[in-house]
Amino acid sequence: MAQEIELKFYVHPDSVETLRNHLHSLTDDRVAPTQLLNIYYETADNWLRRHDMGLRIRGFDGQYEMTMKIAGRVVGGLHQRPEYNIALDKPELDLARFPQEVWPDGVLPEDLQTQAQPLFSTDFYREKWLVNAGESRIEIGLDLGEIKAGKLAEPICELELELLSGDPADILKLARQLVTLSGLRQGSLSKAARGYHLAQGNAERHRRPTPILKVQAKATTEQAFTAALELGLSQWQYHEELWVRGDNRAKADVQSAITLIRHTLMLFGGIVPRKASARLRDLLTQAEATLTSDVSAATAAWSAEAATAKLLLTEWLVSQGWRTFLDDKARAKFADSFKRFADTHLSRCAAELKSTFAHPLGDSYRDQLPRLAREIDSVLLLAGYYDAVQANAWLENWQGLLHAIETRQRIEIEHFRNEAICQQPFWLHSGQR
Repeated sequence: MAQEIELKFYVHPDSVETLRNHLHSLTDDRVAPTQLLNIYYETADNWLRRHDMGLRIRGFDGQYEMTMKIAGRVVGGLHQRPEYNIALDKPELDLARFPQEVWPDGVLPEDLQTQAQPLFSTDFYREKWLVNAGESRIEIGLDLGEIKAGKLAEPICELELELLSGDPADILKLARQLVTLSGLRQGSLSKAARGYHLAQGNAERHRRPTPILKVQAKATTEQAFTAALELGLSQWQYHEELWVRGDNRAKADVQSAITLIRHTLMLFGGIVPRKASARLRDLLTQAEATLTSDVSAATAAWSAEAATAKLLLTEWLVSQGWRTFLDDKARAKFADSFKRFADTHLSRCAAELKSTFAHPLGDSYRDQLPRLAREIDSVLLLAGYYDAVQANAWLENWQGLLHAIETRQRIEIEHFRNEAICQQPFWLHSGQR
């Protein structure tokens, strides 16, 4: 088994030559483009996908390799996944050669060898540069080609930084230099994820509202803080992809995702001091400034400002960059129960909302939109321990009020306001539910 650690970027086609020239300046250790043909396999019932496993055979220079990638972690564009590689004499699956630890129950499913069939392919040329960065050896790969699934296809124009040896932090430091160039966009969708989507018919990708944040049982406050930032980054990247693909409505969702990240920093600001996130907040402000103008996806999504902000947030999450700014009291708060933190802050949010909207506001409702949106975000980040039906029902009235104010529906405004302020808490408060 190997632990694959790599950082992925999409490259704008117009920026390929500029990027290639810059990579030439970093090192003389270059490998000329090599064709890589990959066949990905799946069963009719998506057994591999359901178990978060990816199976492929790669062919290059007359050699073949069978690879299984299993569940790992993706933060931003940084992929950390265990993978198993088996050399083959010919391009045919031989699943029995994988070690038992690959399989969910420790045993190769009896019919998987016959059930797994080719689903899609990737065919691209990879040009490589080997770079020494810090204490690490990093391979930079520029991939140009396409993904194919039946009659459907989409281009590959990507940059991958893979850690061969050393510290994952060095990949992020090297990436910081690269994103100062325009035309790089940090992406969380792997070639395999894009291939699966094509194989399923390339259905329209829909915008997705911010869900209630789910955290693990008995999560600490720090674990919830991390999960909240990862949710914001995931929403950002997902909707940026939709925007680049032509859904202009997704621009507003990108803005909302950045606001969610900023609000997460505010919500946990009693623990994480502002100086810890000063640089990140500055970059978020720059990204927001770009978005508030009449800008196209071609300009905003590929900007160095957006790329640098997402990369710094990724680095902050991976390295837990806030920890060096915490004193003993803050560390104790972060180690404490998130449920206790959530209950306290849910009560504060509810009190703030009821106080603000206790009475009709006439023509002043729109003045309260930022506050209303902020408190809704807070509840989304805090309500994950409770019954989702009850939490969503409580939220729907406040979200309905938000929409009614935005669309200037006076009758609906008063309906949702009255419903919202009369709701009973769904969380633990004053010793009772």
